Amino acid sequence: MKQNTSKWKKIIGWVLFLVAIGFFCMQIGYLVLRARFQVEYVDNRLFYIINIVCLICLTAAILLLLQSSRKFIIIVSSISALLIIGHVALLISSNNEIKNITSISPDWKHVLSIKENVESGEAVYYRSYYGILARPKEVLPDEPMGEYQVEWLADDVGAVTYKAANNKTQQFIATYGDRGSGISYYYVGAQTHGNWKSDNVELVSGPEGIMITENGKTEMFPWDDIQQFGTLAIILKKNDEAAWTIALHENFQVDTGAVEANEGNILLYKATMEKTEPIVLSRH
Repeated sequence: MKQNTSKWKKIIGWVLFLVAIGFFCMQIGYLVLRARFQVEYVDNRLFYIINIVCLICLTAAILLLLQSSRKFIIIVSSISALLIIGHVALLISSNNEIKNITSISPDWKHVLSIKENVESGEAVYYRSYYGILARPKEVLPDEPMGEYQVEWLADDVGAVTYKAANNKTQQFIATYGDRGSGISYYYVGAQTHGNWKSDNVELVSGPEGIMITENGKTEMFPWDDIQQFGTLAIILKKNDEAAWTIALHENFQVDTGAVEANEGNILLYKATMEKTEPIVLSRH
């Protein structure tokens, strides 16, 4: 019985040791990539969290693999605890300097990453690569103030709503996919040309712009007040403030050479800090 227990302790100890070495090598690789290619973790807190996990695995491995006296266990555990506490302090300090807004898509394939410099107020959208790595892509329009409302309109469309310093509501759309061949660029506004309806909302996209009627109230948005993000979404603005986002549903099929209207639905999402669901519209 004791022999079996000792055997399992060694197996678990070696597994934890290999896990610790793996995390250590990953961190070294990350530091090299960061220096050469200016990549970062999608969330700055990951660096410290991985270090903490590495320390826990290494400490457990040492205690399981080595013949440990009570004094040795106390010394190793104390050193590990101090190092972990130090990393927790660094994590808190880093988070006070850079506010991380991180959200994973419903299908777990994309990571929406925004990092806000607390001192300057500048918020930067990071494009994710290989899951946990990212590079800065663009600065969010207007200086955000307060909290962010993140909603995934589709598996590859993430909408970020926030209040700007001028108290206007703004939106930023992160897109990660395509509804066409992936080769040619197309305009979302042109693809949504026509009449669209749901139970309480009607949308008309025409040469002058996009008209939305909600519960009997109609608003007109000229094309000059419409901003496209990637090839999946557009934002409709009124007086330089975001009002609505239109995104192509996952079932939307773009054929840039088609004469007839494209098939599929579109999604209409209101720009508000309150929790709301996107509205599915069908062509009529």
